[in-house]
Amino acid sequence: MTQAATPTADTVRRLVRSLLPDSGGPAIRPAGEGGEHSTWFVGSRHVLRLAPDRDASLKQRRELRLRDLVRPHIGVALPASIAHGEWASGLTYTLDTLIPGGSGERHDVSAVGEADLAGLLTGLREVPARQAETLGVPHTAPRSLEELRAAAGPAAEQLGAADEFDPARLLQLTAPAALQLAAQPGSAVLVHHDLTGEHLVVAADGRVRGVLGWAETAVGDPAEDIAGLAVAVGAPAAVRAATLAGYGARPCLRGLWLARCDALTALADRLRSGDTAALPLLRTRLVRSWEPILLERVTEFRDGTDGPP
Repeated sequence: MTQAATPTADTVRRLVRSLLPDSGGPAIRPAGEGGEHSTWFVGSRHVLRLAPDRDASLKQRRELRLRDLVRPHIGVALPASIAHGEWASGLTYTLDTLIPGGSGERHDVSAVGEADLAGLLTGLREVPARQAETLGVPHTAPRSLEELRAAAGPAAEQLGAADEFDPARLLQLTAPAALQLAAQPGSAVLVHHDLTGEHLVVAADGRVRGVLGWAETAVGDPAEDIAGLAVAVGAPAAVRAATLAGYGARPCLRGLWLARCDALTALADRLRSGDTAALPLLRTRLVRSWEPILLERVTEFRDGTDGPP
C-alpha cells in the first residue's frame, strides 16, 4: 500500500482554476474524507475528487469507465466527469457534475423512490458481467453467513451488556437457516458493493435521483446490495425494492442477515475503540437493519430451496 497524499486547499484552487478558467474562481469547500478520496465541492455544480494514493487512482480510473457502462441500464443518474487527469505524479482526479439532492442518510425514500431502487437493482443485473470484468472490475466470492453469525454473537452480547441491543434477537438466525441462506451458484451479478445512504442522492419528494461511489463495484453476490439498502433505507423498504426487482425470498433474507450481522459487529467494534464520532450513524444503521419484515415470518426453507431466485 502506498502512502496517502493529502491535497491542500491551495492545490485544489490551482487545479480548479486550470480546469474552469472562465468560472471566475468558484468557491471550494471540503466535503470531508469520503472513502479513499479527498472530496471538495466546487461552486454549486461540481465535485472534485482526488485519489490520495496509487491504489485509489487505479480504482478511480476504473470507476470512470464503469460509470459509462452502467449508466444506460439503471434509470437513475450517475455523476459525469467533465475533466480528469493527475493532480500529482501518478495520482488521479476527476471533476464531476453534482447531482442535486440530499444524502440518503438524512432523507427518507418514498414508495416511488423504492421503485427507483428496484430499477437500480434490476439494471445492475442486466449489465454484462464479462464486459465489466474487462474493465478490471473484480469478482468477489460470497461471504459466509455462518461465519458472520459466529462473529455477530459476541458483538450482540457486548451490545446487550451495554443496553444497546437484545442479544436474543440474533437467535432468529439459526445455524440451519444460515446454511440454507448460502449464496446460490451462478447468482453473481454486477454489485455496487457500497450501497449505503451516503451514496444515495435523494430528493425532497423521496425519489432516488442518483447513486455515487462506484469505486468498490464488483461482480458478486446481489445480496450485498440488498444488505446495503437495509442499513440505508430500512429492512422493509430494501426488501420491497428487491422484490420489485425480481429477487425471491432467499437473496432478500440473505441480504437482511448480512446487514444485521454487519451492523452488530460495526457498532460493537466502534464502542470498543472508544471513538464516538460515528456512533449515532452506526446506531441508526443497527435499528434500520433490524426492522421486522413480513417475509421472514412467512418463509420456511424445508428442503434447502425457496422457489424463485
